[in-house]
Amino acid sequence: MLRFVSTLPLLEHLVLVRNVPPYPDESVSEHVEHFFCVNYPDHYLTHQIVYNANKLAKLVEKKKSLQNWLVYYQNKYEKKPTKKPATKTGFWGLWGNTVDAIDYYTNEIEKCSKEEAAERERVISDPNAIVPAAFVSFKSRWGAAVCAQTQQSSDPTIWLTEWASEPRDVYWNNLAIPYVKLSFRRMLMAVGLFFLTFFSMIPIAFVQSLANIEGIEKVFPFLKSLIEMIPKTIGVSIPMKATFFITYIMVDGWAGIAAEIVRLVPLVMFHLKNTFLVKTDQDREQAMDPGSFDFATSEPRKQLYFLLGLVYSVITPILLPFILVFFAFSYMVFRHQDAMVKDTVERATEPNLNLKAYLQDAYIHPIFKGGDFDRPAAVDEEGNNPLVLTKRSSQRGSQRG
Repeated sequence: MLRFVSTLPLLEHLVLVRNVPPYPDESVSEHVEHFFCVNYPDHYLTHQIVYNANKLAKLVEKKKSLQNWLVYYQNKYEKKPTKKPATKTGFWGLWGNTVDAIDYYTNEIEKCSKEEAAERERVISDPNAIVPAAFVSFKSRWGAAVCAQTQQSSDPTIWLTEWASEPRDVYWNNLAIPYVKLSFRRMLMAVGLFFLTFFSMIPIAFVQSLANIEGIEKVFPFLKSLIEMIPKTIGVSIPMKATFFITYIMVDGWAGIAAEIVRLVPLVMFHLKNTFLVKTDQDREQAMDPGSFDFATSEPRKQLYFLLGLVYSVITPILLPFILVFFAFSYMVFRHQDAMVKDTVERATEPNLNLKAYLQDAYIHPIFKGGDFDRPAAVDEEGNNPLVLTKRSSQRGSQRG
């Protein structure tokens, strides 16, 4: 059973800070701590700096894949010890030299482990691997709100703040992209969207000119006799289609929502994965992952039934009870799925939740979970802020302009 941790209320205590300006006498972590202890002495709690660990993350994923293949071949050898499994060294094991699979993957894991250890040490010890950004935690929602929605410096290009995303929604690769380059990419996307919207207005304007009968008669005068029949046909046929939509709602809507309880499609997909893709227990655990709600398919269905209700509420009101039953079923089913299948745990409502301990480790890069690296001390809850150790000769640089 998959267990999710809901942290939405806790996000109100967190702010993402970008473009931390460099300071010659302090590290990024010291600079962030000094800045917020000075400017938010009653609200600052702790922070977590961001590492550029993109290469390390790729090595970790590569090692996991190699270990998975090693376990697969070891299990295969245990089932049939008379024949040692073999593999090819080429792409996906489809071509190349044929070698002993267990020895090959054991050696590859050793090589990858050495590369991973060296890269991990480099990331932790190299100051250049630290991104000029940090996740800052506050004791109060008010302090976080003020920080996230106000300009922190007279220079509008530094100390840029925004609300932090939920930890599982953080795309760590993008945090390593310089903010100027990221802004340039956003500008390119905005320009591309503008031209896409602008040029799409041409066919839209043409179709819009045909949106009324008079416009169609002007563009296609030879269809005048046919166009005169359209209002009569539509006026008669739309109410008659109510029976079809009632049947459609009962079959697709009611039955579809009932099938969501059974989760037939995920069950079939699991057995297909288990038959053709699963090699180890880790693969089986991933195949059993129920995932999240598929908004791409479930949300349009709800909008369709809502639209049908709007259209037929005046023409054929008898359709409305069937739609109301559909939405009532949807409410009960998805509440059940959220409570039972997903097993949501609202940790934010726990009375004994240690806010400092949770927030201090919430925004650590996944590859550093459980490791030893720079964790700044949290300010105590009584508000007795410790003295901010600094190597500066002046504190003007840390104060707001």
